[in-house]
Amino acid sequence: MNVNGIPQRTIWTSADNTAVEIIDQTRLPHEFVTLRLNTMRDAERAIRDMQVRGAPLIGVTAAYGVALSMRHHASDAALKATCDMLLAARPTAVNLRWGIERMRAVLAPLTMEQRAAAAWSEAALIAEEDVAINQAIGQHGCALIREIHQRKNTMVNILTHCNAGWLATVDWGTALAPIYAAVEADIPLHVWVDETRPRNQGASLTAWELGQHGVAHTVIVDNAGGHLMQHGKVDMVIVGCDRVTARGDVCNKIGTYLKALAAHDNGVPFYVALPTPTIDWTLQDGVQEIPIEERAAIEVTHISGLADDGKIHTVRVTPVGSAVANYGFDVTPARLVTALITERGVVYQPNELNMRALLAD
Repeated sequence: MNVNGIPQRTIWTSADNTAVEIIDQTRLPHEFVTLRLNTMRDAERAIRDMQVRGAPLIGVTAAYGVALSMRHHASDAALKATCDMLLAARPTAVNLRWGIERMRAVLAPLTMEQRAAAAWSEAALIAEEDVAINQAIGQHGCALIREIHQRKNTMVNILTHCNAGWLATVDWGTALAPIYAAVEADIPLHVWVDETRPRNQGASLTAWELGQHGVAHTVIVDNAGGHLMQHGKVDMVIVGCDRVTARGDVCNKIGTYLKALAAHDNGVPFYVALPTPTIDWTLQDGVQEIPIEERAAIEVTHISGLADDGKIHTVRVTPVGSAVANYGFDVTPARLVTALITERGVVYQPNELNMRALLAD
């Protein structure tokens, strides 16, 4: 995707091929800053502090974290310690575990001398696969947008929650990949962008990347989605996710469940875009079994923004002493999901039988 008209990815290897570089997403949208990750601890910190975020990008960053570690310490003990530390960085996104376990499976049979080069190659392969997966998601989702456009013969209005664009992946994105593909296909569309409190990934990240790519969009407060649906101003909802259970329950950014309820009540199709590695076949009941990350209170009590003096300031928005609960995710039951958009195709009425049938094909 584009930054100031220049193609850009979210993560790439350094020019000297000894480190990894990323976009520091905590500085967007007001500053475009890149960071160099030299060690596994740098990668772990980037994941934990959300300098990189989004399930697919977290998985790729973790894979590179393993590779960076193997360049310094490649023993069995070092491999285990590295994987354990990275796994603890963020508990909800299943791609983190998937990426680490894939790296472990590749490296464990090798000698210490072989591991560094193999780890670097495998991490790079995972990154390239992510790009191809997201391009495929975009094409399958674009077909759904095209159907609505052909039926309406006018602009398609799409609502999205949080950021599941190219900033959440290596490139293209999941929920936004169909939108970018539709724009390339000259399908007229407009995106309603939820602000997505408390971290405002919609207002700061989704709006920023859509603007950089020239996509028409409007930022709305999180609670406006239901109102727009009631008045026929939303044709479809597309969101990403951090984990999908074997029966099709979807874990995504807090507030997604409320959007799904509003969509269901108003007959608006609710789509979830995801790469198939995001499916966690070990879980069934998302509400009961998916660990929901609870984050620091400061994300709720304080907010940062660009002030009139041209500087970024952080201010408190809640009374001193008020208790805070900051849940990062919620779970949308499969019954509220119209379909899953994957790189393999679209799964209507998501359940284990239909999902496994898609993978078998």
